[in-house]
Amino acid sequence: MGLFFAKMERKYGKYAIRNLPLYITIVYAFGFFMHMLFPQTMDLFSLNFHAIFRGQVWRLFTWILIPEGMNIFFTLISLYFYYSIGRTLERTWGSFLFNVYFFSGLILTVLGSLILFGFMELFGQEWLSAMESYYTIAYGGDCPALYGGSYVHAIIANSFGIYYINMSIFLAFAMTYPDMQVYVFFILPIKVKVLGIIYVVIMGFSIVSSFLSGGLYIGMISLVSIGMSLMNTLLFFLIFKTKRVKSPKEVKRQHEYKVKVKAASNVTRHKCAICGQTEKDNPNLSFRYCSKCEGNYEYCSEHLFTHEHVKRH
Repeated sequence: MGLFFAKMERKYGKYAIRNLPLYITIVYAFGFFMHMLFPQTMDLFSLNFHAIFRGQVWRLFTWILIPEGMNIFFTLISLYFYYSIGRTLERTWGSFLFNVYFFSGLILTVLGSLILFGFMELFGQEWLSAMESYYTIAYGGDCPALYGGSYVHAIIANSFGIYYINMSIFLAFAMTYPDMQVYVFFILPIKVKVLGIIYVVIMGFSIVSSFLSGGLYIGMISLVSIGMSLMNTLLFFLIFKTKRVKSPKEVKRQHEYKVKVKAASNVTRHKCAICGQTEKDNPNLSFRYCSKCEGNYEYCSEHLFTHEHVKRH
C-alpha cells in the first residue's frame, strides 16, 4: 500500500494543491462569517443524508462551512493554530501527501455519515420514530423540508463537522513532532504528544459513555462520527510504517538536508571588487587577486588589469 502511494505521488504529485492550509483557513473563515450574518444556514448546510437523498446534494460539500463555534476570539486562535500546523505538515510531507491526508478525512467523514444513515434506516426505525415525535412536539410542527425534513436526522448530521477533521490534523502533527512544546493558555508548556494522548483518551471515554448513558443508537452516533473522521490518522501512519516508503520524519530530514544544500550552493567563492560579479553571474569569468593592491582584493578578468591599485595610507 505504501508503494502504491509512492507511485501515485510520482505520477500525480504535480496536481496537488499547493499551500492547501491557506485555502482551508479561508474556507473556514468564510463559513464563520457567513454563519454570523445568516445563522439559519447551518441547518441548510449540514451533512444530512436524509435530506441529500431528497435532492439537497449541496450538503455533500457545504458541511465544511459550518464552524466549530461562534466565538470570534476562539475562532481566530483556532484558524491561526490549524494553519500553522497544517503548513508545517505540508512542508514536512510534501503537498501531495498533505492533500491526500486532508481530503481522505473529508471523504471518510461523508462515508461515516452515509453508514450511520444506513444503520439507522435498517435497524433504528423505531428509535427514529420515537425521537422524531418527541422533537416535533418540543419544536412545534414538522421539520421544514428545506432544513432536512427530519429533526432527528438534522441533529445527527450536526455530529459530523470540521472539528474532528481539524483534530486529525493535530494528531498527525503530534505524531510527526511528538516532542515539540506548545503553551496551553499561552502559559503552560506541554509536549504535543501529551496533548495528543489526552485527546485520544477523551474521545475514547466520550464513545464509551455515549453507549453507557444513551444506549446503542446514541453510542453509534458518537462512534461513527468520531471514528470515521479520525480514521485517516490511523490509516495514514500505518501506511508510512512500511519499509518501502519514507516516514514523515524521514521526509522532514530530507527536506532539511535539501534546504541546507541549497543554501550552501548559493554561497559564492569569488567576487570582483569593482563590478561585484561572481562566478554564478558569469561562469566564463576568471578571478585573480592583485599582488600590487594592499589587502585581499579580488578582480574578475575584465578588471584585473584596468583597476586602480589600492594603497593603504
